Amino acid sequence: MPSRRREHYGDVLQLKPDLWRVPLVMCVATIMLFLLTIEVDWAATRGQLTMPRWLSVGGPDDARAILGAMLGAVSTVLALIFSVALLVLSMAVSQFGPRILYRFVQDAITQLTIGLFLASFVHTLLTFVVTRQEGTRQFVPQLTICTSVVLVGLSFGFLVIFSHRIAMSIQLQNVVARIVGDLDDALVDWDRQRGERADAAGRARWGAELDSILARDEAEGAAIRARRTGFVQMVDHGRLVAATHRADAVVHLLYRPGQFVLQNAVLARVLPATRGVELTSVIRRAVSIGTHRTLAQDLEFGIAQLVEIALRALSPAINDSFTGLTCVDWLGDELCAFALRGEGAGVWLGPTGQIRLVGQPLLFARLTRAAFNQIRQAAVGNPAISIRLLFTFTRLAEHITEPSFRDALLEQVEAVWEATVSDTLVKIDRTDVEAAYRRAREALRER
Repeated sequence: MPSRRREHYGDVLQLKPDLWRVPLVMCVATIMLFLLTIEVDWAATRGQLTMPRWLSVGGPDDARAILGAMLGAVSTVLALIFSVALLVLSMAVSQFGPRILYRFVQDAITQLTIGLFLASFVHTLLTFVVTRQEGTRQFVPQLTICTSVVLVGLSFGFLVIFSHRIAMSIQLQNVVARIVGDLDDALVDWDRQRGERADAAGRARWGAELDSILARDEAEGAAIRARRTGFVQMVDHGRLVAATHRADAVVHLLYRPGQFVLQNAVLARVLPATRGVELTSVIRRAVSIGTHRTLAQDLEFGIAQLVEIALRALSPAINDSFTGLTCVDWLGDELCAFALRGEGAGVWLGPTGQIRLVGQPLLFARLTRAAFNQIRQAAVGNPAISIRLLFTFTRLAEHITEPSFRDALLEQVEAVWEATVSDTLVKIDRTDVEAAYRRAREALRER
């Protein structure tokens, strides 16, 4: 398989896509820290240990004044951070589309900044409550107050990082770069677990066996139905192959990651049918179904995110051709990376070389249509996008040698030209599009 060096454009500072989990954990940790430092302060008050002289903020009035000022500052900035975060999320939805929203929500810096300010507020509030003077008795938790000061200072330090992060995250080139980086990682994972390659050597080994399985499947196979409605998110191929090998059976999955499944629809079939009951629970655990698509095994979802950015940029309301051109370039790069790895056959073999799992392979032609069909349709009347599409196909022809892959690209070339012929363009634009079309067609028809 041809190989090439792939630069990583992703962002490793990503957590779960929510804004409550990390702040909650940090608040609980801060409460535990408060209980620890307050015990030390109680021991110092009873004379059981001596605190350093520099670890002092004065009497109760001074301490409560400091804590009150910190509470006001932290609560104000915390409200500001939530407002900025919500503003960025609304901008992301309107500019990049709802499918991109989770990337902003799962950003680690945003979650840590919110968590630090919320934890600082909780710690400072608890410290303010226990700092008091009753008659001649007073309690000033010096260590705890100093800990609050440190937490507040650390929070404001993260505020600077948060501001930089927000300014960078809403820039289009950075959004696209993160999508490309995640798509690169997904391509590596897909290449590792796609099973057998769809090449002539593989077909010679197991082609007849696969044809027999597919012929018998619908008539003889036991139907395994989905328990819920949603998108297939992940498939644990290793677990399924191991289970089917133990049961001496074959499983045919009817859906691949990214496809939508209705509740009670036939999710898979098992041969022989007598193994259906035994493998039902294994199949349902191995096939993860959720309410939204993920990029883990769904390459089309990453392509769809780039396409969505391009379509919004090309809409009459925005009319940003430069963004559309950028997305076309990166889509061509990702298709080239997929083509160099080759298609999967949708076949997984057991330890003895027998077919144990049959799935729905992701074909290059399908990925090409997903990448360019909608952009091509939106580019009617925009010769710049049409020319860039044709130029991208010409560049791909230099790297892609598989005849079926080149046919899929040639189909797009002809579609771009057909749309251009039926469009009204000035002479100079039509000449440029025609020249790009001829170069792309000649490049793809070579070899």
